[in-house]
Amino acid sequence: GHASGLHSGQAVPAGERWHGSPAQRTDVNYLRAPSAQASTWRRAVYSTAAVLVVLLLCLPLLAGGTTLAIDGASSLAQVLDPTAGASTLVALLIEAVILSLVIFFGLALAGLLLVVAVSRLLSGFVKPDVVYPLYGFHDAAHRAIARIGRMRFFTYLFGDSSLIVHFLQWLGYRLKPVVQTGVNFGTEVMHANPSLSAVGSGTMVADGLHLVNDEVSSTSFRVSRVAIGPHNFVGNDVTYPAGGRTGDNVLLGTKVLVPLDGKIREGVGLLGSPCFEIPRSVERDMRFDHLRTGEALRRGLAAKNRCDLQTIGIFLVTRWLGVFLFALLYLAAVELYDLLPHGLNAVLFALSVVGTAVFLCGVQRCIVALHPTQPTICSVYHPDFWWAERIWKVHPIHCLHAFDGTPFKNVLWRLMGVQVGRRTFDDGAHISEPTLTAIGDESVLNYRSKIQCHSQEDGTFKCDRTMVGAGCTIGVGAFVLYGVTMGDGSVLAADSFLMKGEDVPRGARWGGNPAMEM
Repeated sequence: GHASGLHSGQAVPAGERWHGSPAQRTDVNYLRAPSAQASTWRRAVYSTAAVLVVLLLCLPLLAGGTTLAIDGASSLAQVLDPTAGASTLVALLIEAVILSLVIFFGLALAGLLLVVAVSRLLSGFVKPDVVYPLYGFHDAAHRAIARIGRMRFFTYLFGDSSLIVHFLQWLGYRLKPVVQTGVNFGTEVMHANPSLSAVGSGTMVADGLHLVNDEVSSTSFRVSRVAIGPHNFVGNDVTYPAGGRTGDNVLLGTKVLVPLDGKIREGVGLLGSPCFEIPRSVERDMRFDHLRTGEALRRGLAAKNRCDLQTIGIFLVTRWLGVFLFALLYLAAVELYDLLPHGLNAVLFALSVVGTAVFLCGVQRCIVALHPTQPTICSVYHPDFWWAERIWKVHPIHCLHAFDGTPFKNVLWRLMGVQVGRRTFDDGAHISEPTLTAIGDESVLNYRSKIQCHSQEDGTFKCDRTMVGAGCTIGVGAFVLYGVTMGDGSVLAADSFLMKGEDVPRGARWGGNPAMEM
């Protein structure tokens, strides 16, 4: 099942169904798409066509487009400043500015139009609740829609602001009637088919929502509607499948296993994998409810919208400057290719990547310095929360992933403010609040692990420090929340969820969702 993980030493007997973290036996059927005929010939033709599309269409377009952009930027630079040819540096600067503007803003605008158009156009070819065989036209259309749904630039751009609602509606989401809060969705929202996705009125969604509109077997697939009820709160990293058994006014906790069986859950909270019921809300999270209605909401939302527009502007400008720096170093390497030894050219090409990463990390650190993140509890309509959102938006995590598994990743984390010990190995972790995180010597952060020093629930924002001791291991896909202390040598198993305020003893092994001593 989704939101599940097999821990070390577990084995699933033949014919059984398991789910949860750590996994356990269940009667829930997660393989719900009926089989279809998919012959070897069909597979061969589809695979060959996919390779030919990459070789004969995608790669030539990429190479030709890059060459055309560079040549066009060079020609335009000469038109704008005919004397620039006398100064290589001036010419390179003008050319890099033009090239980066065209690449960043041109591709952003074209990408926005393409994402909306392709999602809406291709959705008409894949009908809901119809079983299609794999490796055919319908499969290709479905995969194209799903790949576009995994593009994160635009959700990062519009997320955590009022604009994300309009963007998702452009894609095809059913969100009406919209209750605008300014925090309707975070910066990470994914889907398999936006036209079959619906989120009820008054629902708030944190980062990491994945709407699973498709069900796939080894020979077939089908798409179905996914609907989250009204007045829900959806926590971080929630995978919501078609047929989820939740209704109105439900809190879906971080990494929860959304149930596919039993009664429709309403007016409760769900936590864990497998899930269990908890109270929908607690009194401490209601202290700012008066700011979510009436005149207080109107004033707070207007102020937040103004701040969000500034944040979006900062995001666009700093990302463009990163592209400009990359283009400048890349063009310098191309310009000097015949003049410098190949080793120095290789260094310049490498610097185009490293320099961009260092620049973006420095930008994030400067923004933190303007408004340092401190442990706090406040409303989402308080400036402290708006600055936290700004820090998340300019976070260069996707750029950092280029250095996963290398010592340079720790250098970048330190530049951003993380207290990282010596010889710590990071294979792809995400740390959302660098200045609130400390990691001891010789620790291991595995692929897709996450240390998040905050939570946002029903309009209340909370953040605190997290301390990971020396020699600790955080497993693949594990999630560590705020206010946590992991003692030296402790281990958090894969796919686990370590809840806020937990204190893991020295040398202990914890795991599960929610995590406890194993």
